[in-house]
Amino acid sequence: MTHRVTITLDAETFAFLNDVAGSNRSAYVNQLLKQDRKNFLQAALRKANQEEAEDTNYQEELQAWESTLSDGLAND
Repeated sequence: MTHRVTITLDAETFAFLNDVAGSNRSAYVNQLLKQDRKNFLQAALRKANQEEAEDTNYQEELQAWESTLSDGLAND
């Protein structure tokens, strides 16, 4: 599904878009937005992982689970 939007660009930005995108401005803008979305999600994941790594309560709980799981596997 595609959607149409109307955006306002200043003259310099519009000229740049025409120069780099050629005849398919939509594809160019879509590609930029997809890359920016990917970058945003990667940054959010990095932040969440860093917060988990710095959370001592989480690390202690994780170690307890790892011990429980490894004990269970050793008994199999």
